[in-house]
Amino acid sequence: MADLATSTAFPRRPGFGTSGRPLQVRTNFFPVLSLPGQNIHHYSVTVEPETNPRTQRRLYALWEQLNANGILRATRPVFDGRGNIYAPRALMFKGDEARFVLELGEEELAIDSGYRSGAGGERALASTRPGRGPRKFKVTITKIGEINMHRLHLFLEGKTREAPVEAITALDILLRHRPSMMYTTVGRCFYTPEGSASIANGAELWQGFHQAIRPSQNKMLLNLDVSATAFLEAGPMVDMVAKILGRTRPDDIRQSLNERDRYRVEKALKNVKVTTTHRGDGRRRWKISKITTTPCSRTFFPLQDESGREESVVTYFKERYGTTLRYDHLPCLVVGDPAKHIYLPMEVCRIVPGQRILRKLNEKQTADMIRFTCQPPHVRSNKVSNGFNLLLTQDNKYLQDFNVSIGREMATVNARILPTPTLSYHPNSRESTIAPREGSWNLRDKKVAQGAVLNSWSVVVFGSEREISVYNVQKFLRELITTCRDTGMDIRQMQPPIRHANPLGNIEAILKAAFMDAGNASNHKPQLVLIILPNTGVPLYAEIKRIADTVIGVATQCMQAKHVFAAKKQYCANICLKLNVKLGGMNCFLGNQQLPFVAEKPTIIFGADVTHPAPGDHNKPSIAAIVASVDAQCSRYAAAIRIQKGRQELIRDLQGASVELLRTFYQFCGSKPHRILFYRDGVSEGQFGEIVKEEVAALRRACEQLEAGYRPQITFVIVQKRHHTRFFPLKKEDADKSGNVLPGTVVEAGITHPAEFDFYLASHPGLQGTSKPTHYHVLYDENNFTADGLQELTYRLCYLYCRATRAVSVCPPAYYAHLVAARARFHFMGEVWSDVASERNFGPTAAAVAAAAGLPSLSLEALTANYGLVKPDLAKVMYYM
Repeated sequence: MADLATSTAFPRRPGFGTSGRPLQVRTNFFPVLSLPGQNIHHYSVTVEPETNPRTQRRLYALWEQLNANGILRATRPVFDGRGNIYAPRALMFKGDEARFVLELGEEELAIDSGYRSGAGGERALASTRPGRGPRKFKVTITKIGEINMHRLHLFLEGKTREAPVEAITALDILLRHRPSMMYTTVGRCFYTPEGSASIANGAELWQGFHQAIRPSQNKMLLNLDVSATAFLEAGPMVDMVAKILGRTRPDDIRQSLNERDRYRVEKALKNVKVTTTHRGDGRRRWKISKITTTPCSRTFFPLQDESGREESVVTYFKERYGTTLRYDHLPCLVVGDPAKHIYLPMEVCRIVPGQRILRKLNEKQTADMIRFTCQPPHVRSNKVSNGFNLLLTQDNKYLQDFNVSIGREMATVNARILPTPTLSYHPNSRESTIAPREGSWNLRDKKVAQGAVLNSWSVVVFGSEREISVYNVQKFLRELITTCRDTGMDIRQMQPPIRHANPLGNIEAILKAAFMDAGNASNHKPQLVLIILPNTGVPLYAEIKRIADTVIGVATQCMQAKHVFAAKKQYCANICLKLNVKLGGMNCFLGNQQLPFVAEKPTIIFGADVTHPAPGDHNKPSIAAIVASVDAQCSRYAAAIRIQKGRQELIRDLQGASVELLRTFYQFCGSKPHRILFYRDGVSEGQFGEIVKEEVAALRRACEQLEAGYRPQITFVIVQKRHHTRFFPLKKEDADKSGNVLPGTVVEAGITHPAEFDFYLASHPGLQGTSKPTHYHVLYDENNFTADGLQELTYRLCYLYCRATRAVSVCPPAYYAHLVAARARFHFMGEVWSDVASERNFGPTAAAVAAAAGLPSLSLEALTANYGLVKPDLAKVMYYM
């Protein structure tokens, strides 16, 4: 695999664990039964002129067909679509290089955005020039060398530490070659439109399969999983515009688009490829760069003559093509180079099929996708088996030529179900300890371990009193206060002041007034503002959090108005869990030495994550979030945030953030930690070496900055959720009620690294679909963890996620870091939440949208200037919950 880390210094596995009940599970890995015994020959391919991977694959298929009885008569090489050929035997040409000229017809070409862009008289795609004929490509194949497969066998047997990346990559390309020539390829996945399902706003979901080859103990494995991704629906452009705007049909759009709708359409269509229909067989492909700010009827372009006159698009199409535009109130598409003013009416364009949606899906599309992809374990397992037959049919001559064969049955591996921990609540609870069943429990008859005191708070209702009356709010507050007090919180202000406010008003002034209301009503420093929202819109919520976190420095709890009218006990209990930790309380803990690693010596547990802007967004930075425990129960966490250059995974100021958090730990615990356990989320295998080297060094510098010679023992663990490993129970007694493996199922052999210390842990109960285990990989370990020690500690921590009464799928430090990073996105001044804002009642103004659409790339300094820091006191409590 190309991105596999070449690990030379990562800890070796300290033996296998024994804790828990042993069992076996099936997993979506298929064993590679035989590997090439001979070296693999590696060649590079260059194509002139340069073209895209799809065209390269077509060129390769043509080259293979033309040379089947020539230089390929003794072998079947495979191609990666980018510039590499692998063959089991040498190609039959003299010397180290061969040159060919290949010709593709017009209909075979995958046309790029810049290819055949219009000019001159084509201002409105007016040229009657016939399509170009076949296009010639010069192909050069050069011998690079041979790949020694013996090194792969040594690695699989654990006799060498360095992963033979070239050999694994060659095998990966071999297994991907045939599906890549047959199906639409996206990353490591193959997709087909068969069985596709339409979802909201002009998107459709295609089903497919993820495929990757992985090394394990003494064998290679093929990882195969079902996948789905969103594509644009092919068809008439005007139909797509109607769907983007949520209309039933194009005729429902009877007026010119307002600025907000125009922005929505432009954002959805940017870089989309279209074909034209107004010239009969002379269809051409174009890529949309933007849409005009004027409708077709008022869009003009200069004529290519000396008169200097301009002509409207409507008139042009009427005179040149005899086409009367029905939708002349819609904007034109600007295609190709915007400077050339090539305008196309939407109704003469169709969307090219097979275009994946790269932008973030909106809320409705995401909900539809979850429904489409949510499959119980037995259904997913059957689909994976069907995928094996689809991608690796028996007549695969390429596999046979390389002497590679794959077992047809999913691997069965040994697993263990770790013991369930016992949770402790306040001693005055009617039920102070509990052993959860299948990873979940409830708050009935329990009081939080340490209840917070709430002296001063207020309520803001975003909406009119006619919509949400004071009577209904007070009724809800009585239920909430009763629930919080029953659960162990000390609510001393029983009648907080209530303020109604306009959601389109000055949010900062409203929240500052509510802050003052709380202080004036209690003579205490305000601790909380409870906010009732009219909907789930992101812009209003984001602005509330930005102001409360970075301007005022007060905890906020947002809720939807619909819950005011039906004050359910369970809902109030869920809010109570959040309020208690936001105010510095502790909900539950693990007693009786259930965290021995933490109890033996002062220990701090870090979690870190870096979130990146959406693909194609160059104006936003990456955000690094680091959290750290501040108590001996690992129940409370402080947070630190750093912004850095976009798409940068390495945490640049981990040293400064760690100093902050180590000092906070000292303030709470009165001692420096002797041990550091660092859970790092979001790192791919290819980045392991750089991340562990730089970030462990940053931790060391932070300790040295605090005190010369201060050197706690560090363990650095990567947390991975972005993988395609799934487990399927073999027996009914080993499954929960959803059909998934039971919480605590750990797998450390059969599908894990040949020699390094890693394991998969399914720590959570299944709710819907097939549970995804989390992969933990130890990259640095001075604490000399045993397998049981780290697995049990990690699993038990999953029961301490403070806003739920169930075990979670990722250990809480990493989970909290992810939440902090997501919250930090709201802390930018003037941020436009356009992903969903345009579909909400409280989206950005037209002026803000227009400004955002033309934003230049900003420097990190400019981004920093627009970023608000969380107030120091707030950062020491779990404000992000």
